[in-house]
Amino acid sequence: MRHARRNLQRIARLAAVGGLLWGSLMVSGAMAGEPSAPGTGASTTSGPPDPAAALVARLGTDRTAGSWTRADGRPVVAVTDTDAAAEVRRAGAEAEVVRHSTDRLRAATDALGAAPRVPGTAWSVEYASNEVVVHADSTVSAADWSRLSGLAESIGAFVRMERAPGAFTTRLNGAAPMFAENSRCSAGFNVTDGRRAFILTAGHCGSAGTVWSGGRRRAGQLGTTVASSFPGDDFSLVRYEDGESVDGTVPGIVEIGGGQGVRIVGAAEAVVGRQVFRSGSTTGLRTGRVTAVNATVNYPEGTVTGLIETTVCAEPGDSGGPLFAQGLALGVTSGGNGDCTTGGVTYFQPVTEAMAALGVSLAGQAPAGADGPDPGRTEPSAPADPPSSAAAVPPAAGGEGGTGTAGAAGGGAAVQPPAGASGPGIVTDIAAGLGPLGAVAPGIGVIGVSLILLIASRWIKSAQGRRNYRDYYSRTWA
Repeated sequence: MRHARRNLQRIARLAAVGGLLWGSLMVSGAMAGEPSAPGTGASTTSGPPDPAAALVARLGTDRTAGSWTRADGRPVVAVTDTDAAAEVRRAGAEAEVVRHSTDRLRAATDALGAAPRVPGTAWSVEYASNEVVVHADSTVSAADWSRLSGLAESIGAFVRMERAPGAFTTRLNGAAPMFAENSRCSAGFNVTDGRRAFILTAGHCGSAGTVWSGGRRRAGQLGTTVASSFPGDDFSLVRYEDGESVDGTVPGIVEIGGGQGVRIVGAAEAVVGRQVFRSGSTTGLRTGRVTAVNATVNYPEGTVTGLIETTVCAEPGDSGGPLFAQGLALGVTSGGNGDCTTGGVTYFQPVTEAMAALGVSLAGQAPAGADGPDPGRTEPSAPADPPSSAAAVPPAAGGEGGTGTAGAAGGGAAVQPPAGASGPGIVTDIAAGLGPLGAVAPGIGVIGVSLILLIASRWIKSAQGRRNYRDYYSRTWA
């Protein structure tokens, strides 16, 4: 019996020490997770500011060449001299010395933008390789390819040409389906101007005046597009037919399949290298990483700039669907190439830029446009978590198989996860509900349980000592 108590004490102590180590790693990992860069206008962010972005701003674009986040969460800043590298390392980030500054890389993209437009091409700055990469899809002729290659060579060896399979198309045809007369898209995020409720989706889905209906579960007219910007940008605003009945004070939900959803608690700008998630009515929930920001795509319909470039796949019908990470809205699906069988590149319109231009904010957030322009009457002029691995992605919805109402993908009050449901979406909901502490809450919980175990092991030891004391004196008295 004494050996059993001793073993129990030893097991409790080991479990407590292991739990403390595990909880500490969870907390430190969460703190080193995706930083949210400050947004503009209507954006609402959660989490600490991006330390890499702060370093880039301090050192300047002539001494830096962007920043990205490694898979382990550590920020990396590209710099052009050793003094800047030393300053970055003193700040706790990793430095990589490169040849070409941000100013030089931007000059290259400006030169590409000034050249005659070639539909089927796209370009972006890849910070990790210190290059400008120009993609040309299968529709680009040999003559145009030759001309672009000559332009790239004249700019410099850091401009790299790549052939892309398939064709760059807008993903017309989202998390929940929306139908117009001749098109289908996905709802993005529910937003509000402080008085009425809207859906933020892609601009190429429909111009102002387009009338939308919902999926099978929502009969009749869903709403009307009241503002749209495409090309140049790619965002639009759909006013709910019964907008006043949608509660704009309730945080939005993004459907991820199986009746589950992820609560959207704010908006942020995308960070290169971080894992992101996209949901749409055609292919459901998909995941990938951000490979570039401020990308330019020459669609057949026109050129769109300032896009987020990712490795997340998408297919027709996913257009306008939400891109998000850690409960933060990042973008709405614009277009790309490939599909979810062979893979491909997908581009997204940043939500921070779209909401600032439209004077709206996410449902459940403080309205940014209550005193600004009325999105219902003013059109902007055209010129910016769920399962953690792809293996955990649920099967595609397929066809018209959105799993909820048209507003649900954007996160309105129309769709909520069923009571008592469990799964990664609900876990994210709970963590997000804790605000800034949500990311570290699981680690803190593990540490708390471990401390209880540690106290219990001390109590077991103390109780054993008292028993030994009584046994000893019992024998003496006898």
